[in-house]
Amino acid sequence: MAREPIDEAVIAYKTLLADILDNRPSGTRQRLATALGKHRSFVTQVTSPAYDTPLPARHLPTIFRVCHFSPAEQERFLVVYQSAHPGRLPDAGGGEKLRPLTLMAPDFGDDKKNRRFDDAIAELVQKMAALVNGEE
Repeated sequence: MAREPIDEAVIAYKTLLADILDNRPSGTRQRLATALGKHRSFVTQVTSPAYDTPLPARHLPTIFRVCHFSPAEQERFLVVYQSAHPGRLPDAGGGEKLRPLTLMAPDFGDDKKNRRFDDAIAELVQKMAALVNGEE
């Protein structure tokens, strides 16, 4: 049975992501699962070309940060991701280059609380970027 064209595009970005992850230190997938507030099996499903599960765009900034994507890797990945999911990239950073920003944040001792805090910071960054770009 032939794959749909969109399936090939999903396979393309998952293959690229899997190659990048394979070149990262041991434990990166687990760190990614923790940062996303998900189980490691979720990371496997959204990063492996063997699974049809798409990678939600809201997770891209976390993936870029945790996996230490270089600007070139990030740009290449975004091009392939956009071809698989046109119009799904987040407004902040969707067509722009993203840069890493490391913050020291409190550890609340609870994965759900940490995730809510991290999501709030990510939302703040997106809103601030929109303000700076005049997109109030």
